[in-house]
Amino acid sequence: MRIAVVTETFLPKIDGIVTMVLNTVACLRARGDEVLVFAPEGGPKEIFGAAVIGMPSVRFPLYPELRVAPPRASMRRHLSDFRPDVFHLFEPSMLGVGGLYYARALGAPVVVSCHTNLPAYVHYYRLGFLEGSVWTLMRARHRCAELNLCTSTVTLDALESHGIERLALWERAVDAQRFHPSRRCGQMRQRLSQGEAEKPLLLHVGRLSAEKDVATLRNVLTAMPEVRLAIVGDGPMRNELEKHFAGTSTYFAGYLRGEELAAAYASADLFLMPSRTETLGLVILEAMAAGIPVVACRAGGVPDAIEDGITGFLFEPDDPDELVHTVQRALACGAEREAVCARARDDVEQRTWQHATDQLRVQYEQAIEDWQRRPARARPRGPERLAQSTALAVLRRALP
Repeated sequence: MRIAVVTETFLPKIDGIVTMVLNTVACLRARGDEVLVFAPEGGPKEIFGAAVIGMPSVRFPLYPELRVAPPRASMRRHLSDFRPDVFHLFEPSMLGVGGLYYARALGAPVVVSCHTNLPAYVHYYRLGFLEGSVWTLMRARHRCAELNLCTSTVTLDALESHGIERLALWERAVDAQRFHPSRRCGQMRQRLSQGEAEKPLLLHVGRLSAEKDVATLRNVLTAMPEVRLAIVGDGPMRNELEKHFAGTSTYFAGYLRGEELAAAYASADLFLMPSRTETLGLVILEAMAAGIPVVACRAGGVPDAIEDGITGFLFEPDDPDELVHTVQRALACGAEREAVCARARDDVEQRTWQHATDQLRVQYEQAIEDWQRRPARARPRGPERLAQSTALAVLRRALP
């Protein structure tokens, strides 16, 4: 199979989408598939034997780590030479519109995967008045696809309730060999606890942006001054969060990768995920694989991954007191906590990237078959509707 991947988010940026792209391409290549990746410039030219076409890009003002890459006419030449059987667009926005356009021009089906809760995000940036427009744009892009993949049932239900069709779940996965209880490291625990390894160590991993609700974790430190908190990751709110947590026992570790990240998970006592907008929460799966209990918000895609009291601990959103009480409960229940960790580890051990990608290949094949069977007039509308309804109309005039 020949797959053209278009992603708006790529290395050197680090986040869940990048992790999914990298692991998916690795597994596709291991199966012998040909893959061509289009991404914003600045990353590697090749991953796992797949060529990466870096597109000129600019920094997004609200999130400097994110680069915006408008599509260019050069995409046609690369795609014409590659002759893809299917396009997979990861959370398409600007560059993804080029993918939609050329998929239509070359007569290939499109698979779109949804990874972020964009309608919820705008409220965190005081742009809530744009939510209706965001849904309009999302409907336009998803209606261009032969198949729309969601990483949680709550995302699937939300898209369906807004008139988006041809939906399916993308099976969640994690590298349970890399993230493993055996990675526990005394030196890493000393580092994350700032030399107080005997104290309870809480951990959060993720990008430091408004929609992650990281600031709410200060309530735990106020109520439990004996604990230590390590925050791994970076993002546009780091400076603000460092000021917010000033005077508390909080350590900002920045980005950790590879074995260091695996050691960080395994060396903590509890993993905290306060976000209410997760579509998947890949870091939750990594923590479960590492053998530490997870305390997370009962919102978004989190309940798909965690059963309260069975494979983790959930608290209700908008209740800071319950967050504190849930952390206290998780730290206090020794035998129950060990059982929760064991069941969580057993659950994620079965969720390998290879198995998830094998299922994804079946979905690609079904999309190709459906596309070939459907009369041209009945196929999903191309990006014309998307371009006509937004300022992106200029792209139709720019792309040959």
